[in-house]
Amino acid sequence: MLKLNIHRFGEFEFEDGVTLKDIIKALEGEGKKVKNVIGGKLNDEIVDIHTPIKKSGELKFLTKKDPESLEILRHSFAHIMAQALKELYGDKKVHLGIGPTTEHGFYYDVEIEGKRLTEEDLPIIEEKMKEIIQRNCQIERKEIPRDEALKLFEDKKEIYKIDIIKHQIPEGEPISVYTQCDFIDLCRGPHVPSTGEVGVFKLVSLAGAYWRGKEGNPMLQRIYGVAFWNEKDLKKYLNMLEEAKKRDHRKLGRELELFIIDEDVGGGLALWLPKGAIIRNEIETAWKQEHIKRGYQLVYTPHVGKEQLWKTSGHVDFYRENMFPEMMIEEEGYFVKPMNCPFHVEIYKSKQRSYKELPIKLAELGTVYRYERSGVLHGLMRVRGFTQDDAHIICREDQVEKEIQDVLHLVLDTLRTYGFNEFQIFLSTRPEKSVGDDRMWEVATNSLRKAIESVGLDYEIDEGGGAFYGPKIDVKIKDAIGRMWQCSTIQFDFNLPERFDMYYIGEDNQRHRPYMIHRAIFGSIERFIGVLIEHYAGLLPLWLSPIQAKIIPVADPHITYAKEVEKKLKEAGLRVEVDDRSERMNKKIRDAELQKIPYMLIVGDKEWQTGTISVRTKKKGNVGVFTIEEFIERARKLIDEKSLEL
Repeated sequence: MLKLNIHRFGEFEFEDGVTLKDIIKALEGEGKKVKNVIGGKLNDEIVDIHTPIKKSGELKFLTKKDPESLEILRHSFAHIMAQALKELYGDKKVHLGIGPTTEHGFYYDVEIEGKRLTEEDLPIIEEKMKEIIQRNCQIERKEIPRDEALKLFEDKKEIYKIDIIKHQIPEGEPISVYTQCDFIDLCRGPHVPSTGEVGVFKLVSLAGAYWRGKEGNPMLQRIYGVAFWNEKDLKKYLNMLEEAKKRDHRKLGRELELFIIDEDVGGGLALWLPKGAIIRNEIETAWKQEHIKRGYQLVYTPHVGKEQLWKTSGHVDFYRENMFPEMMIEEEGYFVKPMNCPFHVEIYKSKQRSYKELPIKLAELGTVYRYERSGVLHGLMRVRGFTQDDAHIICREDQVEKEIQDVLHLVLDTLRTYGFNEFQIFLSTRPEKSVGDDRMWEVATNSLRKAIESVGLDYEIDEGGGAFYGPKIDVKIKDAIGRMWQCSTIQFDFNLPERFDMYYIGEDNQRHRPYMIHRAIFGSIERFIGVLIEHYAGLLPLWLSPIQAKIIPVADPHITYAKEVEKKLKEAGLRVEVDDRSERMNKKIRDAELQKIPYMLIVGDKEWQTGTISVRTKKKGNVGVFTIEEFIERARKLIDEKSLEL
């Protein structure tokens, strides 16, 4: 018998394999009102009304008002889309891969014999999906024997479903299929009770995806959709997508001449143009200054290292598929570095360390190289060569708590400097398979928890979600249009100190194993700048703007005065340019706005005679007439304070 504590109803006993449908019927038989149930949450697992329940625990019924119900909705839409594809292009010509949910919707990977989908096909698929919804097909779940499942999908020529059964579902594990009208699919669920009970959706894009993510496998077509329970939420999300297109850092990067990715150089390898290099230099300079102030020591390490280094670290055994191929130099193997950690370990080990020296905090803006598949490369967000704002803290046990708190404060202070004030924080704890003793895990996890609580922010615990070598904190930031971006990580590592035999001499004159903390604030400089460009839609704060002011002469005779203004502003450390083109003033203003330049300084007869400038900003329009000295004072204050205002 199962014991289920049902939210708002109390504790009940049921037979093993009972479904939500059975439970609801039993409760209604006792005169209890159970309305609008879409599915349930059993402990931390989402289940639908058909799923057999085989373990005791906490059960909560889900309705459309519960955020978790979107998982059920979106999974159901993936099946409706798969059914639509089968009906449109032929049951045995459409071979289904996988169709999971995403943060805002769903996708399905498919192979369609003789058909390459285009954007023009999406409305046709949508119409067929709406027709299936109108049919209100009942959705049912069945568990079938392995042999029966293989024969079923062999008859339907579902080669990818057969591959899943043979290689991803262990012998003896139940195999479940879901049916709706004449459509059947291999699936664990969850799903809504019928196709007529879904909300609203929109198909948004197409992409390619290798089967099981391996390049040697067939390339399938991936169809993305978004789905919500109501039209208002869908419209809000689609508006956000439109805004995201306008803010796309790849588009703005070209238009603002910040960076390029040239296929002659290689995919995923960014070339920073002069204006983009200014942004990067400002960020890196501020990063270095802040780290030196907080007791970090800056280091530089090579871009390549011997094979033995990566064997010792474990990368050759566990990370090789993400590394560029080995180079042979004088009959020895070398790899370009995928991470900076082993180099920092060797710097620590370059001499014997005393407990009095700890903590040692090594920081580096270290460029690393990882082999990303071409299909996942995306501007600055996903690249093959990128610079990590890396640091490693090596400390004693009695120092761990303070160091973690200091790191988290540094992370939040830094992110707020760039205009990010809304965070999601996740604490990932020990997984089943791990290295390190119980005490180290306990000390590390408690230190991470106390650090989060010390800054007064809410956080979620990801039980068992830590790496095998230590627990961690992940920090996500919310941008101007509500998207969350994975950014900072604070990660304990019990693995490398063991592998490299790191130690310090304690007060007792004995060797002791130090604690090692990996830490990145931005994650990578490239990705963070990509996020910044999209967050600010290209109009960066004054201190980061490549050109901080454009001086616009009203007519050609005023160019002489414009050059005088330029000279004084440059002497004050401002990045300015004169627009001396033979164009109308209004066009010059419009062009400066399109280039996302914070200030436009207009100079004509009146300004020349009085030694002033008329100041205009993209956000506020005309803000008044200033002397050159007044404007310098105003601008320098904003720059020195790293202000987000103009």
